Amino acid sequence: MDKVLSFHQGTLPLLISMPHAGVRLTPAVEAGLIEPARSLPDTDWHIPRLYDFAVSMGASVVSAEYSRFVIDLNRPDDDKPLYVGATTGLYPATLFDGTPLFKDGLVPSALERTDYLERIWRPYHDTLRQELARLREQFGYALLWDAHSIRSHVPHLFDGTLPDFNLGTFNGASCHPQLAEQLQAVCASAKGYSHVLNGRFKGGHITRHYGDPAKHIHAVQLELAQSTYMEEVEPFHYREDLAAPTRQVLENLLNAVVAWGKAHYAV
Repeated sequence: MDKVLSFHQGTLPLLISMPHAGVRLTPAVEAGLIEPARSLPDTDWHIPRLYDFAVSMGASVVSAEYSRFVIDLNRPDDDKPLYVGATTGLYPATLFDGTPLFKDGLVPSALERTDYLERIWRPYHDTLRQELARLREQFGYALLWDAHSIRSHVPHLFDGTLPDFNLGTFNGASCHPQLAEQLQAVCASAKGYSHVLNGRFKGGHITRHYGDPAKHIHAVQLELAQSTYMEEVEPFHYREDLAAPTRQVLENLLNAVVAWGKAHYAV
């Protein structure tokens, strides 16, 4: 069977999603990519490694195996745009800099893309939905953390330099406001790092679709500037000297999420 995702079931009411960490390609996508895209520059590089503490803390973790160049798991299956202005869709057509992703005449066919939707996108979202349902059934609530990263400079998508920690709660709709406040406080106490809430990145499809505070599911997206833990240019090396203090902030953030849930839902 084709492995389209990795999943670990934890013991806390916390699920961490990593939809853009995958690097596998289908034959059609691999054959069609332009040369600059073959290094997969728009990947959320090293996110599973950066969050390697999550399993030991008791979180459930789901991560993609296939590249977003095949299909973007953080877009709705009807491909409706999530952001006004430059963005990428369910089946990305460009790199983040706006360059066409595929060679002329080598874009995957509609039939191939329908297969990607059924074989790659749906199992990931089935896993999210089922695990969130299990957590809510067991604990009475569920906490979803959608883990992303991006280069700190992408002029086609945003002006200037991206803050280090970009928290997204769909303008407050995907989680309780007190949780967002506590996460901002953690970021504010992290010396040497910048942060923003609902700036350029407010949360993609996963945050918007699954976050439902009225039903006791609280979702937050973190878009992390890659300059905080890696080299942003090819070959995209992981930098432990940068990653170690950043990972500590991530641990503090996730511990704050779990602590908020326990306090908020204490009986």
